[in-house]
Amino acid sequence: MRIFKMCVVAALVVCTSFGAFAELQNVSVGGSLRIRGNMYDHDKSVTLPDAAWVEQRASLSVKADFTENVSAFIELDSYDVWGEDFRSNYITGVDGRAASVDDVEIYQAYIEASEMWDTPLRLRVGRQELSFGSEWLLGTNDTAAFFPGLSYDAILLNYGTDLVSISAFAAKLAETFSDFGDDDVDLYGIYGSYLGLEDVVIDAYWLFIRDDESGAYSPAFPDIDLHTVGLRGSGTIGAFDFEAEVAYQFGEADLPNFLWWDNDFDYDAFGVNLELGYTFDASWQPRIYLGFAWLEGADDSNSWPLGVHTYDDLSFNRIFSNWEYTEFIENTDLSNVFVYRAGLSAQPTESLSLLLALTYFQVDEPREAGWWFWKWTADEDLGLEAGLYADYQYSEDLVFRAGYAHFFADDGIADLNLINSNGLVPHLGDKDDNYHYLFVETEISF
Repeated sequence: MRIFKMCVVAALVVCTSFGAFAELQNVSVGGSLRIRGNMYDHDKSVTLPDAAWVEQRASLSVKADFTENVSAFIELDSYDVWGEDFRSNYITGVDGRAASVDDVEIYQAYIEASEMWDTPLRLRVGRQELSFGSEWLLGTNDTAAFFPGLSYDAILLNYGTDLVSISAFAAKLAETFSDFGDDDVDLYGIYGSYLGLEDVVIDAYWLFIRDDESGAYSPAFPDIDLHTVGLRGSGTIGAFDFEAEVAYQFGEADLPNFLWWDNDFDYDAFGVNLELGYTFDASWQPRIYLGFAWLEGADDSNSWPLGVHTYDDLSFNRIFSNWEYTEFIENTDLSNVFVYRAGLSAQPTESLSLLLALTYFQVDEPREAGWWFWKWTADEDLGLEAGLYADYQYSEDLVFRAGYAHFFADDGIADLNLINSNGLVPHLGDKDDNYHYLFVETEISF
């Protein structure tokens, strides 16, 4: 695509020009190690089998600072599950190389120039994290279970002052080595923040995903133009804190013709995420909060006559969210739902924090079947989840975490409602399900 090509050429020209006069000043090393043991009991669910495993992510980074406000950053990481790389066979005693030999990845590797030409401009070129706002739509995939992280091959240009911060970026999500921009998947965005209010931030943004019939990133929808525009506000006012974000998505997704129904889908959906908290001026610093989320579902999801969903538009797409509303029925891909949240947190000591969270789920657009005089509509109520969590900050660098969550399923969990994979996949459960989840985790950073 011509826009992406121009961005790449301009960024490379700027970055290479610094090499002539930038000298190395300082080198720093950092890293982290996170280990988490998970245990799931999903009762009779078909979609979610019982499982238990230990996951581990290790990262090691080096940052080199040069003169003229130039720096380079490289971070290696490895995400593994305990047992997948063991190098010996206990029966024969034969040792050998582990099957997974490509575990270590370059998670981030970029060149950065700040205060370019004595202005508030900052340019970052290379593989990098893109994290904006509360990461409701664009984040780093490091929350809850399954935390492999998420980085982007991108160019980021930022203009930042005490009053405003404006970022523009272009990222390559999939490359097919066709003509430049053809058959690829690209992400573009502009994210602006107003910082002129005390303890309050106001954001506005536009995100655009362009999938040019590659099928490499989204084989089910090989030609996609997805735009997302949104507003966000967050901050604290006295004892109150708030998080409010609303986004609207529009665009098209084309599917190759199959049988006789329409395969041209539209994105035309809203997403809302709200939270209001109040912290009491008392010992343990108790905080209560109420939250609500609406992830709009696809209209007219009638599955007559052959179980084929004949909706014309698509549910709200979570894109690259780092929010998980539930431990059980999503991995940042839940959509077509109403989410009602409440909780209480406290800090008995400087090192220990506790959280009790309650969340109730309802379907926005329930599944339908039948025709005319006989029509069936799925139940809207999915269930209630309760969770208890604790964090213990053993030292400045080392933290221990533990939690337990229980999901009380309702009738809607068994009615094949389209709530998974951004509203594209039905959930297969039982109305009498009672899900259990237990985890223990430790993390150290340096």
